[in-house]
Amino acid sequence: MKSVDISDPEFKYDPEDPEGFRSGRFQGGFGAQLTGTSVYEIPPGQALCPYHYEIGEEEWLLVLAGTATVRTPEGKEEVGLQRLVFFPRGPDGAHQILNESGEPLRVLMWSNSLLPTGTVYPDSDKIAIWTGGADDGIFRRGTKVEYFDGET
Repeated sequence: MKSVDISDPEFKYDPEDPEGFRSGRFQGGFGAQLTGTSVYEIPPGQALCPYHYEIGEEEWLLVLAGTATVRTPEGKEEVGLQRLVFFPRGPDGAHQILNESGEPLRVLMWSNSLLPTGTVYPDSDKIAIWTGGADDGIFRRGTKVEYFDGET
């Protein structure tokens, strides 16, 4: 049986994350192909990622320690210890996980893993295409072109 203890994980922080979006991530490393799970540590005043929604994936959030502020299309709501939240794919599932408290926040997030897929960032009017390879990219939605643009 594969198992992992998430009571004291070693979080990896990306030094390139800008102020306001600094969080640590721990992945169990099971090698799952169809699902993904991560534990995040979000310091006070930081967010896990920008406000977004997934095109192909459903996501779940479980608060392990602290109090999360969850932004959705309905507004912001505090989510406390052991609360489970579901984010459906598409605009209705738009979300952002923030730590507006004075204490560290720890959350478990999981989803189905789907490639190719896309993510939409409504605040910055971007869309990301995730292929798992060199064709990954993030684009402004305003750069949309006609279907036959550039074809001869």
